[in-house]
Amino acid sequence: MLADVDGTLVTEQKVLTPRAQAAVLQLRKAGVRFAITSGRPPAGMSMLFDPLDLDTPIAGFNGGLVIKRDLTIIEQKTVPADVAAEAIKLIQAHGLDAWVYRGNDWLVAKADAPHVVHEAWTVKFDPKIAKDVAAQLDQVSKVVGVGDDLDVVERCEAEARTVLGHLATANRSQPYYLDVTNKDANKGAVVDFLARHLGVPVEEIATIGDQPTDVPMFKRAGFSIAMGNASDQVKAQASVATDSYNDEGFAKAMERFVLGQST
Repeated sequence: MLADVDGTLVTEQKVLTPRAQAAVLQLRKAGVRFAITSGRPPAGMSMLFDPLDLDTPIAGFNGGLVIKRDLTIIEQKTVPADVAAEAIKLIQAHGLDAWVYRGNDWLVAKADAPHVVHEAWTVKFDPKIAKDVAAQLDQVSKVVGVGDDLDVVERCEAEARTVLGHLATANRSQPYYLDVTNKDANKGAVVDFLARHLGVPVEEIATIGDQPTDVPMFKRAGFSIAMGNASDQVKAQASVATDSYNDEGFAKAMERFVLGQST
């Protein structure tokens, strides 16, 4: 069972509910391995490692960086410097803020820019302020376009896919975040990685998520679940849908669709 984090495993307030935690424990007792993947940096998911007692690889940056629970790197896929530069140029041309995740650093131009404070609270570490986020683009794991005009973010996503083409993966991880990662860093590739690493056929892997970044893993897995808070377009790509992340949608999905319990 491979789960997205934000909008799926945790609530709108970024809380892992007791029922969600219990559902993961029930999966383990039933012999079902459980893994997580997210657009977050891996360290930004570390608060979940102990409550979920994770024993599987953790895929951050939509699969751009896969680690063990002790943060040891298993696999890393970076964005080539010229591709990162083009992505930043495109993002800024749309009037969006550009964030760069490089090595262990999260770089932003302004501390008070939209979503910076909330993201820092979510991932539990602060960004570094950089006058020019494009000054050094070696070892970039992810470039993010950020803005509150959701139509603009969606248009930027579409243009990024056209301009960057096969050079990068571009998908919204939230309505206000456009994630640009290595061309082979996407959640569909996470399904393939887990299949190889854990020796589980892809048709025996189930996935659950809520955003366009989750659709590639829906397409690769044998069974997929869309959250109730997902858009109709995302739901259309999944096998079934569950309730919202604010109505125990994750736990209900595990109980009903994976464990076969009545909810």
